[in-house]
Amino acid sequence: MNGKVARTDEEWRELLDAEQYRVCREQGTEPAFSGKYWDCKTPGAYRCAGCGEELFHSSSKYDSGSGWPSFWQPIEPTRVETDDDRSYGMRRTEVHCSQCGTHLGHVFEDGPKPTGLRYCINSASLDLDPESE
Repeated sequence: MNGKVARTDEEWRELLDAEQYRVCREQGTEPAFSGKYWDCKTPGAYRCAGCGEELFHSSSKYDSGSGWPSFWQPIEPTRVETDDDRSYGMRRTEVHCSQCGTHLGHVFEDGPKPTGLRYCINSASLDLDPESE
């Protein structure tokens, strides 16, 4: 994508359903094992629900047992950004889309090789673009 995506709150509400808005724009979290992609095995690219940017590929997706889609790396490191998150009395690293700021989830340092990272991402923040067969 070229440049940052900027939308008004009203435009976000028109684009996203209520659950997506809560997760993507209000830094919410969907319940574990409830999202449509937590156990999805379909090959393809996972795009940002807010702007369509390709963020993760199914080739880096794995079953972390957490109940959320988990990836060991983004398609390109520059497609996601991180911030310190100290909500709920915890210290975590929030992950958001670098193009539109959509809250995606969190990244932890307990993932598999080769990165050792676990990008724990909300299904509500993603749209899967399946590979054609």
